[in-house]
Amino acid sequence: MIKTEFDLKVLPVLKEKIKLIKMSKGAIYLVGPIQLPVNLYGETYNFQWYCWLKCDEVTEDYEKIIQKLSSANLADLQQSSVITYGDFSFGDDALMRLHSICHTGDIFGSKRCDCGYQLKQSMKMIVEYGSGALFYLANHEGRGIGLFSKAMAYVLQENGYDTVDANESLGFVDDSRDYDDAIQVLKALRSKPVKLMTNNPKKLEALKNSGLKVSDRKPIWGDISEFNQNYLQTKIKRSGHLEEEGLYSIV
Repeated sequence: MIKTEFDLKVLPVLKEKIKLIKMSKGAIYLVGPIQLPVNLYGETYNFQWYCWLKCDEVTEDYEKIIQKLSSANLADLQQSSVITYGDFSFGDDALMRLHSICHTGDIFGSKRCDCGYQLKQSMKMIVEYGSGALFYLANHEGRGIGLFSKAMAYVLQENGYDTVDANESLGFVDDSRDYDDAIQVLKALRSKPVKLMTNNPKKLEALKNSGLKVSDRKPIWGDISEFNQNYLQTKIKRSGHLEEEGLYSIV
Protein backbone atom coordinates (compact mmCIF):
# COMPACT_ATOMS: atom_id res chain seq x y z
CA MET A 1 0.00 0.00 0.00
CA ILE A 2 1.29 3.47 -0.92
CA LYS A 3 1.69 5.72 2.06
CA THR A 4 -0.14 9.03 1.71
CA GLU A 5 1.08 12.41 2.90
CA PHE A 6 -1.30 12.00 5.86
CA ASP A 7 0.38 8.72 6.83
CA LEU A 8 3.90 10.05 6.37
CA LYS A 9 3.66 13.60 7.71
CA VAL A 10 0.40 14.37 9.47
CA LEU A 11 -0.25 11.23 11.51
CA PRO A 12 3.20 11.07 13.21
CA VAL A 13 2.77 14.67 14.40
CA LEU A 14 -0.74 14.12 15.73
CA LYS A 15 -0.01 10.77 17.39
CA GLU A 16 2.50 12.43 19.69
CA LYS A 17 -0.25 14.66 21.02
CA ILE A 18 -3.12 12.17 21.36
CA LYS A 19 -3.76 10.16 24.51
CA LEU A 20 -6.29 7.34 24.82
CA ILE A 21 -8.27 7.20 28.07
CA LYS A 22 -10.28 4.00 28.30
CA MET A 23 -13.67 4.19 30.03
CA SER A 24 -16.06 1.51 31.24
CA LYS A 25 -17.96 2.27 28.03
CA GLY A 26 -16.08 3.79 25.12
CA ALA A 27 -13.03 6.01 25.38
CA ILE A 28 -11.89 9.60 25.64
CA TYR A 29 -9.34 10.90 23.14
CA LEU A 30 -7.32 13.73 24.65
CA VAL A 31 -5.37 16.08 22.37
CA GLY A 32 -2.61 18.24 23.82
CA PRO A 33 -0.77 19.94 25.29
CA ILE A 34 -0.94 22.88 22.89
CA GLN A 35 0.67 26.24 23.60
CA LEU A 36 -2.02 28.84 24.33
CA PRO A 37 -0.92 32.40 25.11
CA VAL A 38 -3.85 34.06 26.89
CA ASN A 39 -4.65 37.76 27.29
CA LEU A 40 -5.72 38.08 30.91
CA TYR A 41 -6.47 41.59 32.17
CA GLY A 42 -4.04 43.11 29.67
CA GLU A 43 -1.17 40.71 30.39
CA THR A 44 -0.17 37.64 28.38
CA TYR A 45 0.22 34.30 30.18
CA ASN A 46 1.24 31.01 28.63
CA PHE A 47 -1.23 28.21 29.29
CA GLN A 48 -1.29 24.66 27.96
CA TRP A 49 -4.52 23.66 26.22
CA TYR A 50 -6.06 20.19 25.87
CA CYS A 51 -9.32 19.21 24.21
CA TRP A 52 -11.11 15.89 24.43
CA LEU A 53 -13.65 13.88 22.49
CA LYS A 54 -15.66 10.96 23.82
CA CYS A 55 -16.28 8.05 21.41
CA ASP A 56 -17.93 4.65 21.58
CA GLU A 57 -15.00 3.16 19.68
CA VAL A 58 -11.87 2.21 21.64
CA THR A 59 -8.76 1.98 19.49
CA GLU A 60 -5.17 3.12 19.36
CA ASP A 61 -5.48 3.31 15.59
CA TYR A 62 -5.75 7.09 15.70
CA GLU A 63 -5.80 7.36 11.92
CA LYS A 64 -9.12 5.52 11.94
CA ILE A 65 -10.58 7.98 14.45
CA ILE A 66 -9.19 11.06 12.69
CA GLN A 67 -10.53 10.02 9.30
CA LYS A 68 -14.03 9.74 10.75
CA LEU A 69 -14.01 13.30 12.05
CA SER A 70 -14.40 15.01 8.67
CA SER A 71 -17.76 13.32 8.15
CA ALA A 72 -18.92 13.68 11.77
CA ASN A 73 -19.24 17.50 11.58
CA LEU A 74 -18.03 18.12 15.13
CA ALA A 75 -18.90 21.80 14.76
CA ASP A 76 -22.51 20.77 15.37
CA LEU A 77 -21.51 19.17 18.67
CA GLN A 78 -19.82 20.46 21.81
CA GLN A 79 -16.45 19.35 23.06
CA SER A 80 -14.92 20.17 26.44
CA SER A 81 -11.38 21.30 27.08
CA VAL A 82 -8.94 22.26 29.81
CA ILE A 83 -6.14 24.80 30.12
CA THR A 84 -3.32 24.22 32.58
CA TYR A 85 -0.76 26.60 34.01
CA GLY A 86 2.62 25.91 35.57
CA ASP A 87 3.58 22.40 36.60
CA PHE A 88 0.03 21.11 36.87
CA SER A 89 0.81 17.45 36.31
CA PHE A 90 3.61 17.02 38.84
CA GLY A 91 3.57 20.01 41.19
CA ASP A 92 2.87 19.28 44.85
CA ASP A 93 -0.18 21.48 44.91
CA ALA A 94 -2.45 22.97 42.27
CA LEU A 95 -5.53 25.14 42.05
CA MET A 96 -8.38 23.91 39.86
CA ARG A 97 -11.84 24.89 38.66
CA LEU A 98 -14.56 22.91 36.90
CA HIS A 99 -16.29 25.66 34.92
CA SER A 100 -19.58 25.01 33.14
CA ILE A 101 -20.08 26.67 29.77
CA CYS A 102 -22.23 29.81 29.97
CA HIS A 103 -22.95 31.39 26.59
CA THR A 104 -24.52 34.54 28.03
CA GLY A 105 -22.08 35.12 30.87
CA ASP A 106 -18.77 33.94 29.40
CA ILE A 107 -19.22 35.39 25.90
CA PHE A 108 -21.59 38.36 26.24
CA GLY A 109 -20.63 39.32 29.78
CA SER A 110 -24.17 39.03 31.14
CA LYS A 111 -24.60 40.22 34.73
CA ARG A 112 -27.65 38.02 35.30
CA CYS A 113 -25.20 35.41 36.59
CA ASP A 114 -21.63 35.42 37.92
CA CYS A 115 -20.20 32.95 35.39
CA GLY A 116 -18.18 35.40 33.29
CA TYR A 117 -16.59 36.81 36.42
CA GLN A 118 -15.81 33.34 37.77
CA LEU A 119 -14.20 32.32 34.47
CA LYS A 120 -11.74 35.22 34.39
CA GLN A 121 -11.19 35.34 38.14
CA SER A 122 -10.36 31.64 38.35
CA MET A 123 -7.75 32.04 35.60
CA LYS A 124 -6.28 35.01 37.47
CA MET A 125 -6.18 33.03 40.72
CA ILE A 126 -4.46 30.11 38.98
CA VAL A 127 -1.75 32.39 37.56
CA GLU A 128 -1.21 34.07 40.93
CA TYR A 129 -1.07 30.69 42.66
CA GLY A 130 1.54 29.42 40.21
CA SER A 131 -0.04 26.20 38.96
CA GLY A 132 -3.50 24.94 38.20
CA ALA A 133 -6.14 24.08 35.64
CA LEU A 134 -9.43 25.39 34.35
CA PHE A 135 -11.77 22.76 32.92
CA TYR A 136 -14.28 24.30 30.50
CA LEU A 137 -17.18 21.88 30.34
CA ALA A 138 -19.48 21.60 27.32
CA ASN A 139 -23.07 20.35 27.55
CA HIS A 140 -23.44 22.12 30.91
CA GLU A 141 -25.31 25.19 29.66
CA GLY A 142 -28.04 26.23 32.10
CA ARG A 143 -26.91 23.52 34.55
CA GLY A 144 -27.44 20.95 31.83
CA ILE A 145 -30.67 22.08 30.14
CA GLY A 146 -29.08 23.60 27.02
CA LEU A 147 -29.05 27.11 25.58
CA PHE A 148 -32.55 27.18 24.05
CA SER A 149 -34.13 25.86 27.24
CA LYS A 150 -32.07 28.35 29.22
CA ALA A 151 -33.56 31.15 27.12
CA MET A 152 -37.06 29.94 28.01
CA ALA A 153 -36.02 29.70 31.67
CA TYR A 154 -34.88 33.33 31.47
CA VAL A 155 -38.34 34.31 30.20
CA LEU A 156 -39.86 32.61 33.23
CA GLN A 157 -37.35 34.33 35.53
CA GLU A 158 -38.45 37.68 34.12
CA ASN A 159 -41.94 36.73 35.24
CA GLY A 160 -41.16 35.96 38.86
CA TYR A 161 -39.67 32.44 38.80
CA ASP A 162 -36.34 31.76 40.46
CA THR A 163 -33.67 29.63 38.73
CA VAL A 164 -34.77 26.36 40.31
CA ASP A 165 -38.50 26.86 39.70
CA ALA A 166 -37.87 27.92 36.10
CA ASN A 167 -35.85 24.79 35.30
CA GLU A 168 -38.32 22.49 37.03
CA SER A 169 -41.32 24.14 35.36
CA LEU A 170 -39.77 23.22 32.00
CA GLY A 171 -39.50 19.57 33.07
CA PHE A 172 -35.84 19.59 34.12
CA VAL A 173 -34.18 18.99 37.45
CA ASP A 174 -32.38 21.88 39.11
CA ASP A 175 -28.93 20.58 38.15
CA SER A 176 -28.22 17.67 35.79
CA ARG A 177 -24.52 18.32 35.19
CA ASP A 178 -22.16 15.35 35.03
CA TYR A 179 -18.43 15.57 35.81
CA ASP A 180 -17.35 12.01 35.02
CA ASP A 181 -15.51 12.75 31.75
CA ALA A 182 -13.69 15.74 33.24
CA ILE A 183 -12.63 13.62 36.21
CA GLN A 184 -11.18 10.95 33.92
CA VAL A 185 -9.19 13.61 32.06
CA LEU A 186 -8.03 15.07 35.37
CA LYS A 187 -6.82 11.64 36.48
CA ALA A 188 -4.89 11.30 33.20
CA LEU A 189 -3.17 14.64 33.79
CA ARG A 190 -2.57 14.59 37.53
CA SER A 191 -2.59 12.12 40.44
CA LYS A 192 -1.75 14.48 43.31
CA PRO A 193 -4.34 16.41 45.39
CA VAL A 194 -5.91 19.62 44.11
CA LYS A 195 -7.43 22.70 45.66
CA LEU A 196 -10.86 23.20 44.10
CA MET A 197 -12.29 26.64 43.36
CA THR A 198 -16.02 26.30 43.85
CA ASN A 199 -19.04 27.30 45.89
CA ASN A 200 -20.84 24.11 44.85
CA PRO A 201 -20.55 21.12 47.22
CA LYS A 202 -21.71 18.77 44.43
CA LYS A 203 -18.41 19.38 42.61
CA LEU A 204 -16.45 18.55 45.74
CA GLU A 205 -18.52 15.43 46.20
CA ALA A 206 -17.98 14.33 42.60
CA LEU A 207 -14.19 14.54 42.96
CA LYS A 208 -14.09 12.82 46.32
CA ASN A 209 -16.45 10.03 45.20
CA SER A 210 -14.11 9.32 42.30
CA GLY A 211 -11.21 8.73 44.66
CA LEU A 212 -9.45 12.02 43.95
CA LYS A 213 -7.96 13.91 46.87
CA VAL A 214 -9.09 17.49 47.43
CA SER A 215 -6.73 19.28 49.81
CA ASP A 216 -8.82 22.44 50.14
CA ARG A 217 -11.72 24.48 48.75
CA LYS A 218 -11.40 28.07 47.61
CA PRO A 219 -14.60 30.14 47.34
CA ILE A 220 -15.13 32.20 44.20
CA TRP A 221 -17.94 34.70 44.75
CA GLY A 222 -17.91 38.12 43.12
CA ASP A 223 -19.42 40.62 40.67
CA ILE A 224 -22.50 40.83 42.90
CA SER A 225 -25.05 43.39 41.73
CA GLU A 226 -28.75 44.21 41.56
CA PHE A 227 -28.93 42.06 38.42
CA ASN A 228 -27.80 38.76 39.97
CA GLN A 229 -28.43 39.09 43.72
CA ASN A 230 -31.60 36.96 43.62
CA TYR A 231 -29.81 34.42 41.40
CA LEU A 232 -26.97 34.10 43.92
CA GLN A 233 -29.33 33.89 46.88
CA THR A 234 -31.21 31.08 45.10
CA LYS A 235 -27.93 29.21 44.64
CA ILE A 236 -27.41 29.28 48.39
CA LYS A 237 -30.96 28.84 49.68
CA ARG A 238 -32.21 26.27 47.17
CA SER A 239 -29.22 24.70 45.40
CA GLY A 240 -27.03 24.22 48.44
CA HIS A 241 -24.10 26.43 47.46
CA LEU A 242 -21.75 27.37 50.27
CA GLU A 243 -22.20 30.94 51.47
CA GLU A 244 -19.30 33.10 52.58
CA GLU A 245 -19.62 35.50 55.50
CA GLY A 246 -20.66 38.99 54.40
CA LEU A 247 -21.45 37.88 50.85
CA TYR A 248 -24.26 40.38 50.35
CA SER A 249 -22.90 43.25 52.40
CA ILE A 250 -21.81 45.15 49.29
CA VAL A 251 -25.26 45.09 47.65
